This record gives sequence, structure tokens and C-alpha cells, in this order.
Amino acid sequence: MPTDTTAAVYPDLSLTLSEAGMGRPVLLLHGGGGRATVAGLAEHLSRTARTLTPVHPGWDGTHRPEWFTGIDDLALAYLHYLQDRRLHDVLVVGSSLGGWTAAEMAVRDTMGIITGLILINAVGVHVETEPITDFFTLDARGVAEHSWHDPDRFYLDPASSPADQLALRQANMATMRALTGDPYMHDPKLLRRLGRVQPPTLVLWGESDRIVTPAYGAAYASAFGHGRFEVIPQAGHLPQIEQPEATFALIDAHLRQTTTRSINAQ
Repeated sequence: MPTDTTAAVYPDLSLTLSEAGMGRPVLLLHGGGGRATVAGLAEHLSRTARTLTPVHPGWDGTHRPEWFTGIDDLALAYLHYLQDRRLHDVLVVGSSLGGWTAAEMAVRDTMGIITGLILINAVGVHVETEPITDFFTLDARGVAEHSWHDPDRFYLDPASSPADQLALRQANMATMRALTGDPYMHDPKLLRRLGRVQPPTLVLWGESDRIVTPAYGAAYASAFGHGRFEVIPQAGHLPQIEQPEATFALIDAHLRQTTTRSINAQ
């Protein structure tokens, strides 16, 4: 069973995490939809690995200090957490802005804590020919149309949502805007830095994503020192939810391959 814990990283910032399983540590970072969007993946990975699944500060009612205003702050907080726990051989898996955070962690990891990366439909870089859809301008139907291969299956009508859940989603979006709104959903310097990232990196992409296109994902993957790109059919921005079996199979293979490499390197 998962264990919920808190860990103080700075005097005014504590992380809320769920920990489960045994084996190689896997830090699993959610996107704008919150930790629920990676819950199934966390459960799957905990069968063979030690999963650490945080709630980003400011999501789901957690505290975010006023100075905590960018994905760089998020990346450094998680790196410092891994350092404080004295973890090594860490695989970082990130969905959407969680993938962006993983990439920012990797370019700052001077201690070699991270030995593998998996980015799932990540944002975070600027690709001249593939603009990122402005998520904040979309209504609920537009979000569904851009995010899912089968939008009718996953569309949530705000009018039918309980008031407390609607308020929580609105607060989460306000936090996401604070961290990613300027410049919108990317770090202008990140793309050129990714070539320095040496851990093997798997970039997974739902073929029907209309927030960030597969062409955007391919450019992202090619920027890494050791990047590999895989497209998942009949999936949109969250393939771990729409096509879990195909997504989990690719992640499991990368976990095995990078764990074997890291053991052999020791």
C-alpha cells in the first residue's frame, strides 16, 4: 500500500509524496491535471520499483511559497529532495509539465543522481514550427478536443462537477498559470541544453495530441544526447490513461534497460 509522507526541502516548503514498492527509485511527476493523472502508472511501476509520486506545490491544496514561481523552482526542489534522501540511480518519469520538470532536473543534475528519463507528451521547449496550444484559452470542450484521442469518452462537463472539485481544478489551473505562463509553457534556453543530458531518455507521445504535436515531440527527443522517440497510437496528451498497456510496456522496457546499464556502470 502507498504511504503518504511529507518532506521539508526548504524552511517554507515541504513536499507531499506517496511512496510505494521496492527496488530502483522512480520519481513520477504529474502534469497540470494533478497526481490523479499518473495514479495508474504509479500503481503499475510500484510492482517492480520504488515509486515516489509527489504533488507539485500549489496543486490539490498544498502550499506554494510566493517566491516559487517557475518550473526551475520545481526542478531544483525535487533535485534537492533526492539529494537529501541520498538516492541514486533514479529514473525520472514526467507527464506534460512533469516531463518539462524532469528535463530541467536533468540539465541541473551535476551529481549524476538521474540515470534515466521518460518524458510523456512533455512541454517545456520552443520548436519554431510546432507552437504549443494555449491551454488557458480553451473551454472544457476545447480541452477535451485537444487532449484526447476520444474526447467524448473523457469530456467533463463543468456544470455536472461538484462545487468543491470545480474549485480545486480552478486553483490548480491558477498555480499552473503562475509557474508556466510567462514565457508560455517553455524555457527558451532548455532545448539547446538538452544535448548535455547523457542518461538514456525515452520520449513517448500520443499520436492524437493537439496540445503539443508528435512533430514537437520528435524535435524534443532529438535534442537529447541519447533520446529515443516512440508514438503511441489512439492516444492523446495522456497516453498512460488512454492506452495504458502500450504505454506501460514501453516504460517497463526502458526501466529494465536503464537499470541494467546503471548496474553495469558501477
